[in-house]
Amino acid sequence: MRRTLFATLTIAAFALGLGADWHLQAQAPASTDLASLTFEVASVKSNKSGDGRVMIGGPPGRFNVTNMPLRGIIGFAFAIQPFQLVGGPEWINGDRFDIVAKVPADTPPAAMFGAGSPGPTQRMLQHLLADRFKLKVHTETRDMPIYALVLARSDGKLGPKLQPAAVDCAALRGRGPGGAPPAPLAPGQRPQCGMMMGIGSLAAGGVPVSVLATTLSPRVGRIIVDRTGLTGPYEFNLDFTPDQLPPAGGPGPVAPPGAPPLAPVDPNGPSLYTALQEQLGLKLDSQRGPVEVIVIDSVDHPTED
Repeated sequence: MRRTLFATLTIAAFALGLGADWHLQAQAPASTDLASLTFEVASVKSNKSGDGRVMIGGPPGRFNVTNMPLRGIIGFAFAIQPFQLVGGPEWINGDRFDIVAKVPADTPPAAMFGAGSPGPTQRMLQHLLADRFKLKVHTETRDMPIYALVLARSDGKLGPKLQPAAVDCAALRGRGPGGAPPAPLAPGQRPQCGMMMGIGSLAAGGVPVSVLATTLSPRVGRIIVDRTGLTGPYEFNLDFTPDQLPPAGGPGPVAPPGAPPLAPVDPNGPSLYTALQEQLGLKLDSQRGPVEVIVIDSVDHPTED
């Protein structure tokens, strides 16, 4: 029986419609002094609304967190998955907070959850957590279960929904801005350069398979290592039924204002594991390997303003 997702999650805009170089933009430039990355101004407040929805993201120049438990905020700040955050008092799982911050001009977009490398916005959030929550952590490497993303067929044939990218996204980026903005994507429509995510769907164009591995990791609760041997950019569509579904008759996940609507989820569709093999010709091979974790040494209730 599929588990039920009781909390309604509002997916942030950066997780729905991304430019072709989203995974590169999230990195700080080589010349950036990481120690100097701080919000220009930030407000931290407790959220006792009882609303199950969580929002994170914001328009250019702003970074907002709404109704998120501190454990989730820490996980986002370090670009890790939930199982990679160890320790901490019980209250960080239940107490929820709002953060409203002003981001310096020309700051690259925030990276996605579990993206593997904190971007500039995440570095700013780390500094805020250290200042306002007195958060202290250290890293460890532990042997844990992982998945290897591999080819499903011995002859190397790919699935019908995975093929090399038809568009040279690097060349398009090199041309710079110009022309009319692209039309909004319909639910399930594949972007030409970038990735679009729904509750039970992924659609991408011009991205390496390693990005698919990183994106799927939070959905399976393990680090996924790309061992397909596939190089270069690819385009794909992946449709599946997640293990967790909104309650019947209840409010489902919604897209943020201005984002395209989320595609409906087929409750009788294939699991993620089956869809990977049937649609992309890939599979997840269970293995063990080194995984870096963040260990919480100490954390306090915040100073609010």
